[in-house]
Amino acid sequence: MRIGQQPGGNGAHGSSPTALDDRFTGPGLPSRLVRRVLAYIALTKPRVIELLLVATIPTMLLADRGHIDIKLILATLLGGWMGAASANTLNCVADADIDKLMKRTAKRPLAREAVPTSHAFVFGVVLGLASFAWLWWTANLLSGVLVVATILFYVFVYTLGLKRRTSQNVVWGGAAGCMPALVGWSAVTGGIGWPAIALFGVIFFWTPPHTWALAMRYKEDYRAAGVPMLPVVATEQVVTKQIVIYTWLTVLTTLALAPATGVVYTAVALVAGAWFLLMAHQLYAGVRRGESVKPLRLFLQSNNYLAVVFCGLAVDSVLGWNTIGSYF
Repeated sequence: MRIGQQPGGNGAHGSSPTALDDRFTGPGLPSRLVRRVLAYIALTKPRVIELLLVATIPTMLLADRGHIDIKLILATLLGGWMGAASANTLNCVADADIDKLMKRTAKRPLAREAVPTSHAFVFGVVLGLASFAWLWWTANLLSGVLVVATILFYVFVYTLGLKRRTSQNVVWGGAAGCMPALVGWSAVTGGIGWPAIALFGVIFFWTPPHTWALAMRYKEDYRAAGVPMLPVVATEQVVTKQIVIYTWLTVLTTLALAPATGVVYTAVALVAGAWFLLMAHQLYAGVRRGESVKPLRLFLQSNNYLAVVFCGLAVDSVLGWNTIGSYF
């Protein structure tokens, strides 16, 4: 998943599928074939899947601290990618009606009818079944079950249940984006340990401030589509205060993981956390002063924050030095 593209996020940047079509295709049958392939790729929201890489690899390295099993990591990433692609495709199917109403999503494949909805549904289901079978074969049954649970939760609980009914949609719906941490840990250990739950919590608490910052910038899009994102139904002061609260919870949860890690991760989490908190507080302060704020800056920088924290975790895990917990 692209960092930051949790439930509610729609990818505000990057080339549209149409632009890609025009750049890489010519006239005739080959161009139509390429456009169709690109449309199916776009259904999976490939930039959204960046989060899979950011969360899964460091989690697996922590679970097998001091060792690197490249074969298992690659196999888990492939299975996880298919699962995320399935969830994203089925999300496009469920949201095809509102995607047509939002400027940022109007060029998605189903919104512009580049792919038949029935074909997209079959494509999503096949990807989901393939992810389950692959992870069961290459890792273990628990990993496969967790991926299926993620797909079902994202489609039925978030997309069909919460998204159009409550302003807290991304708070609870964001749990789907946290699952790569559990999948990665289970692939290595066959179970779910407390460090995996802590990493789940990091992404869980990070999702609301990240997504609400984007929604503040595009709240008119959500209003037009009838999606009650928090910035649509609450004042900017209320939204930015919630952003500050969830940012604190994010940073504190990263530090809760310290006993299972070493000094490298702990130092990175402290410095990156202070930086993230500073940005959140600056946004809140600007709104309180009545200034014209740029919430999209926090959205973009929150991507960098999560990437830095998880990269620090990966390096710390590969080094395999003494954990903070071993000193107590």
